[in-house]
Amino acid sequence: MALRLTAITGDPSIRVPPGRTIVVGRAAECDLSIQDPTVSRRHAEIELVDGELRIQDLGSTNGTFLNGRKVKDALAPPGARVSFGKVTFDVLRDQLPVPLPAVLTSEDELDATILRQVPVQGPADIASRLGDAVAGGPSLLRIGGASLAERQARKLALLLDIAKELAQQTRIDRLLEQAVNLTFQVMDVDRVAILMKGPGEELEPRISRSRKAETDGGSWYVPRAIAKKTVSERVALLIENAPADDRFAGGGTMLRQKVQSALCAPLLGNQGTVLGLIYLDNLGATHSFAEEDLEFLTAFSGMVAVAIENSQLLERVRREAVVLSNFQRYFAPDLAQQIAGQTGEVQLGGSRHRVTVLFSDIRDFTSLSERMNPDEIARLLNEYFTEMVDVVFEHGGILDKFIGDSLMALWGAPVTREDDADRAVQAAVAMQRALERLNAEWARQGRPTLAAGIGINSGEAFAGNIGSDRRLEYTVIGDAVNTAARLCSEAGPGEILLAEPAYAGLAAPPPAQALAPLPLKGKAQVVPVYRIEWEV
Repeated sequence: MALRLTAITGDPSIRVPPGRTIVVGRAAECDLSIQDPTVSRRHAEIELVDGELRIQDLGSTNGTFLNGRKVKDALAPPGARVSFGKVTFDVLRDQLPVPLPAVLTSEDELDATILRQVPVQGPADIASRLGDAVAGGPSLLRIGGASLAERQARKLALLLDIAKELAQQTRIDRLLEQAVNLTFQVMDVDRVAILMKGPGEELEPRISRSRKAETDGGSWYVPRAIAKKTVSERVALLIENAPADDRFAGGGTMLRQKVQSALCAPLLGNQGTVLGLIYLDNLGATHSFAEEDLEFLTAFSGMVAVAIENSQLLERVRREAVVLSNFQRYFAPDLAQQIAGQTGEVQLGGSRHRVTVLFSDIRDFTSLSERMNPDEIARLLNEYFTEMVDVVFEHGGILDKFIGDSLMALWGAPVTREDDADRAVQAAVAMQRALERLNAEWARQGRPTLAAGIGINSGEAFAGNIGSDRRLEYTVIGDAVNTAARLCSEAGPGEILLAEPAYAGLAAPPPAQALAPLPLKGKAQVVPVYRIEWEV
């Protein structure tokens, strides 16, 4: 019987079979590598003893705990909890598939015909696939096997488990870290690095690890000549004797870092694009790697590339979902979908647009609210604003903000249409008619009724994210906005007032009455104004 040690978060997990000692620690070469600062480089050893896990602390800094009690050497039965530093694991029975009987009897009561038994693979278990490299063999793969066929079968099973493991990682940084850890687990190499293409198409180091970090003299770099050839020619390279290899003659980086043997493979995307590369080397001797190692790295790099693209796709979908969710608070659903799908084309950082701005304000709301309790006020406003926002969205407008009992909406940014002014006026008329319907319903219920004034203006304005580093708000600012707000203040109950620029921009003006030009606060000259005759 085997046991399994599984983190309470579900990741990582390792199977502990009989007759094998598992080393737990932060170092990459540990059988169970835990990247947590509270875990020592070689923290503890575990092994299966009479159906329980024997746990031996290796002098760790933050201690090993069994069911909350600090231990040096203890037995953990199935169901126990073991903590290495602050990382906690459950001790579980390993669920292996139960073989079906070779011959069915009437007592089996299975209403089926079994043609062939295929064992169902469980979760990825890399450690159980590994063994010692073949003694004296040229390959550094830690895959045993009594014959070539058995070795090939084990290699295939290992690659399938690696694919499962990589598929579980949804964050790029965690994925790359896991790829490096798996490389150290599977191959007896000194150093591993992954480079990724940045925004400028230049290769950027993302992660690099050394098995002998304490003795390799500090930081190190992938030799430029190897990286350049791998990416430019999209080829996997096996360098058996780096100092004598004519392809990389004059490679100062290789000489300074004492590279003897190396492998390098490109990370190729679905369309053949180079996402980056994975590099590994040995510093001790030339001719360390074999063709089998190169073939394995080529297959492994393909799996890493697929996992990277899947992770990038998932992140893009997650980001677009957040963007769409935010947009839907302010934009009509169809417009929100359009903007979310064109994030590379729509400038949300800030730019000048010709916009049409609408302000709507409830008249005498202060005196009305003095006669109502807070719950009644909130209910009334929620019903009113719900109806008004729906009207704005139906006419392709954008909800800019609520200001107390006022509403600000706009047309023309970030998406501009030729009929923005017409849409705004049509929305204003629809808002007044919707309020009439609400008032009729509220009157039947014996509740207070409301009246609103609306002001509309068109003109150039700055549209973009305004605010601070802690809170940003998409809005428009400018004289055209101020004029619309002033007109709204002048509008009486049920009135819709248009400034002359908005009226001039209408393709199909509704019935309107020209009023005497109004002197507005903050304006040096009077403003020509029109009143929309919307009532039938």
